Amino acid sequence: FLDDSACNLASVNLMRFRREDGTFDVARFQAACRITLIAQEILVDHASYPTPKIAANSHRFRPLGLGYSNLGSLIMASGLPYDSERARGLCGAITAILHGTANRTSTELAAAVGPFEAFVEHRDPLLKVMEMHWEKVEQIESCPEYLKSAARQVWDEVLAGGRRHGFRNAQVTVLAPTGTISFMMDCDTTGIEPDIALVKYKQLAGGGVLKIVNQTVPLALEKLGYSEAEIKSIVAHIDKEDTIEGANDLNAEHQSVFDCAFPSPNGTRCISWRAHVRMMAAAQPFLSGAISKTVNMPKETTVEDVVGAYMEGWRLGLKALAIYRDGSK
Repeated sequence: FLDDSACNLASVNLMRFRREDGTFDVARFQAACRITLIAQEILVDHASYPTPKIAANSHRFRPLGLGYSNLGSLIMASGLPYDSERARGLCGAITAILHGTANRTSTELAAAVGPFEAFVEHRDPLLKVMEMHWEKVEQIESCPEYLKSAARQVWDEVLAGGRRHGFRNAQVTVLAPTGTISFMMDCDTTGIEPDIALVKYKQLAGGGVLKIVNQTVPLALEKLGYSEAEIKSIVAHIDKEDTIEGANDLNAEHQSVFDCAFPSPNGTRCISWRAHVRMMAAAQPFLSGAISKTVNMPKETTVEDVVGAYMEGWRLGLKALAIYRDGSK
């Protein structure tokens, strides 16, 4: 965002809105986003800032950073590979709803107590940005229709409310790393990330090692149609071998659903770096700010591969943002 400014961060655990039938509870998700954003807005005037200039800009523009965690678990629990069009469609739709709900709430706050101090001088370009977000909703592909419909509705309301009342906040969303708070929220995955590995070992500061086993795998196997006995067998294999690869009861066609950022010590599979970049491209059209994300690349990666990944990120980012110049895309 702006130099010498700060935003209050908050993230919601996406798995808390997954119903038992595997659908996503849009109404509860929007309610959580709304109340969280209101709490963040209140904190702008009650927070401490490191310098007077940061304090001044934070009050003048009132930037906030609502985001989410556990996307990787939601994708896995839906029986989808992280590297798939349907996973990217799910990510795009949910991020559009998050961003739309946050901005709609900001218009409600503007109607009640007024827009942010610098809104008037930035009104036209800000509304143009909102129109760009609104247009991008129709370009979300491979997602459930009920999610896309919810995104359409909230973004129609954002434009109507913003044109009438303005916005209380110049920025409302970012995707933060959520490393520590994800542990506190009992998430298997952080931010927009896939799982690092189905079995992880954490060195403890006081000595010893903590073994962390992914808790989403049984939900994913159930979604994919496995029996209780098969699920127990596969989970036991993971616990023993630190990988799902080689599990007797796992269908080969479902292996990609459980791919992680790192290959396990006893396995060979992992998610391609392109999948990381493409997931960011699915989310970025529906965020005010940036995404904190690790793009994992194998140790055999060459300098040319890194350059290719960097340029691919720019290409997808520019395509996702649909940069306007002189009134044309």
